[in-house]
Amino acid sequence: MELGALRAKQLELASSVIREDRFDTDPPRLIAGADVGFEQGGEVTRAAIVLLKYPELTLMEYQIARIPTTMPYIPGFLSFREYPALLRAWEQLSHKPDLIFVDGHGISHPRRLGVASHFGLLVDTPTIGVAKKRLCGKFDDLPDAPGEAVPLLDKGEQLAWVWRSKKRCNPLFISTGHRVGLDTSLSWVQRCMKGYRLPEPTRWADAVASGRPAFMRLAEIPR
Repeated sequence: MELGALRAKQLELASSVIREDRFDTDPPRLIAGADVGFEQGGEVTRAAIVLLKYPELTLMEYQIARIPTTMPYIPGFLSFREYPALLRAWEQLSHKPDLIFVDGHGISHPRRLGVASHFGLLVDTPTIGVAKKRLCGKFDDLPDAPGEAVPLLDKGEQLAWVWRSKKRCNPLFISTGHRVGLDTSLSWVQRCMKGYRLPEPTRWADAVASGRPAFMRLAEIPR
């Protein structure tokens, strides 16, 4: 698909994103974390999805999907490259979550369709984008104290909260993915912290995808 067609598809999908709270279960009982990476020089896309029980934030299940990468790296169009593996991992879950944290942007994207929004639309589940770097927009200086937040603005529109989750760490960019309001997105990320830079859902998704030692000690968790 040519870039013009991809751009048009992004705008079409972005118009369907629901930017207010539409939870089926509130508070959620199961919260997912999703992370996407690439292997073999980008030829293989790897997606990991974890399920955490809320409010305990204990790991209940994880799934990893590896599939051939379907399109090249094109800045601004990463969701088309990442969502096929996420869908494969989603299909493998024995239970579906009430809320998803995605390592990536939601509406804080030039055309308002980052991977969190794209994936949230496809599975029609409340979704929050938790990104580590700014993709677009501007924000004022952020105080050093943990818990401080300032708006990320683009063309007069607030797209995310820039939030310092931990002292001496770069901030996170918390945005609506789908069916979650902007303030609610930040609130849920704050509720899922346990002293690390990342909230537990995406921290575990990254650990699972990377095979980190903390995860390996819990390898008996059912898949």
